[in-house]
Amino acid sequence: MKQILKYFPNLSAEQQQQLAALNNLYSDWNAKINVISRKDIDNLYEHHVLHSMAIAKMANFTPGTRILDFGTGGGFPGIPLAILFPECQFKLIDGTGKKIRVAQTVSDAIGLKNCQPEHLRGEDEKGKYDFVVSRAVMPLPDLIKIVRKNILKEQRNALPNGVICLKGGDVQAETHPFRRIVETEELSSWFSEEWFKEKHCIYVPV
Repeated sequence: MKQILKYFPNLSAEQQQQLAALNNLYSDWNAKINVISRKDIDNLYEHHVLHSMAIAKMANFTPGTRILDFGTGGGFPGIPLAILFPECQFKLIDGTGKKIRVAQTVSDAIGLKNCQPEHLRGEDEKGKYDFVVSRAVMPLPDLIKIVRKNILKEQRNALPNGVICLKGGDVQAETHPFRRIVETEELSSWFSEEWFKEKHCIYVPV
């Protein structure tokens, strides 16, 4: 939690409690289902929670914003973002039912009212959203092809509606088709930990 507060010092007491509760919840679930790599559970806050919260450095969602977390797994980046933005609505979808069960249980346990996990493939999602977020689910062109149908035309944020995703390594090939409109930020410009080097937050208006 010290690491989280270092970069997000203005969290309310409730937000801090919700984030602090994630450690035991995910540790308990990970003993039953491999939601996070077994060797990575000790790095939950740096590699998963803070990593997810990087999207909040790219976009400060206004109240009422609707966000789709595509391929959420056990709830990343959707659950940390739903904690950060309690006045926004999040839908978390994944094609693996047991992972969505984890996301639902964690969301219920910390009292999130703005988070709706659902067992659903992205191709079958019919809802409309201001933004689609994801963590390295698939190549960016493939993702945008699937979710283009889900992006609202009406704008309510300073950042135009689109896709925000977290990626590692060399992202040039993936971003090349969108080179005139894409915005890429290195996470190391926001977070000083070594792990964030060569990791990126990519935004494409749709």
